[in-house]
Amino acid sequence: MSHEEKEVQALNAKPSKTKTSFYRRLYVAWLIESGVDSVPALIEATGMPRRTAQDTISALHEIDILVEHIGSTKAGQYRVKAWGAIDRVWLEANLQRIQTTLGYPPGDLHRRR
Repeated sequence: MSHEEKEVQALNAKPSKTKTSFYRRLYVAWLIESGVDSVPALIEATGMPRRTAQDTISALHEIDILVEHIGSTKAGQYRVKAWGAIDRVWLEANLQRIQTTLGYPPGDLHRRR
């Protein structure tokens, strides 16, 4: 099997839990920065369960994305304070691939703010 064939096979394989967890965190951070900045809004935009949305936000600090919660506990919003080592240019250039890998519906790939 050639190197190119191996690359195609790898792209078509089921993604690992590590990859989907990382992509989910990147995507949630991007959504927050783009104005989808509350748990209900994330659920509506992605279809992910509430607990997954909450856990993903809570885990963003593990990849050095810092978020803050603004407002009341139930009606507040989140804001990305720092992206750490994450390259937002790469992230935006690969949003469609991230959405496809995660099985999330394609949406507006342009910033909402």
